[in-house]
Amino acid sequence: MRHSHVDLASVLAEPNPQINLKLSAYEISTGNFIKAVTHYTNRAIAEITKHRNAQEADKRRLAERIQAVEAETNQCKLREIELLAVLSKEQEERRDSEQSVSVLKHKLTSIRERCAAIDAEIEQYRAITSNLRRERQREENILCNHAAQVTAEFAAYQSCLCCHIEGIEADQLLIRFSHVDEANPGREFSFVLDVSAPSYNVITTTPPLSNLPILLNDLKETGNIYRFIKLMRMAFSESLHPPS
Repeated sequence: MRHSHVDLASVLAEPNPQINLKLSAYEISTGNFIKAVTHYTNRAIAEITKHRNAQEADKRRLAERIQAVEAETNQCKLREIELLAVLSKEQEERRDSEQSVSVLKHKLTSIRERCAAIDAEIEQYRAITSNLRRERQREENILCNHAAQVTAEFAAYQSCLCCHIEGIEADQLLIRFSHVDEANPGREFSFVLDVSAPSYNVITTTPPLSNLPILLNDLKETGNIYRFIKLMRMAFSESLHPPS
């Protein structure tokens, strides 16, 4: 709206002076101004509300993010505590394992030393065994030679006395004589001798001999079985011719 210049002197010179204030235009202009101000105000309020809502949304997102970060931080702290506990347990187990390994190493060293001592002892026993084997072989050779001689002597003894000696049970010898009775050379005279104890004993004689206790006392005193067998033959022979 443009403002026109008012000539006040001309107006006053009129009989009925009036000034056209153009209120309608003013009202229109004022209304437009108020609308513009109202529109601006509404726009400003809307923009402020928009910014405020955006800020509140950012605050909510930031608060949620802070809560998430705090929760994650707490979880990390709990995880850290758990890991520290696991680490402490592993360190303790490691110390226990190291102690166990140390003990086992000590035992292993002791066992190795013991094995070395046992190996040395085994070598000594092997040497002793080898010596004993050689000594046993030498003794066996001596015994074999002696047995050959005794066998020959024993065979000659049996042939000379016309007797036969055999084992019948454990530590028992059956001695049988022939050619004792000149009238009946095939007649057999025998006795069983128990040699299980140093005090020899005659279990049975065929036929019985009255002087057997005397002969046994002689055997126990001398320990000479060959002499006893010879005396038993003589006793059987004398029993055929009792004194009148």
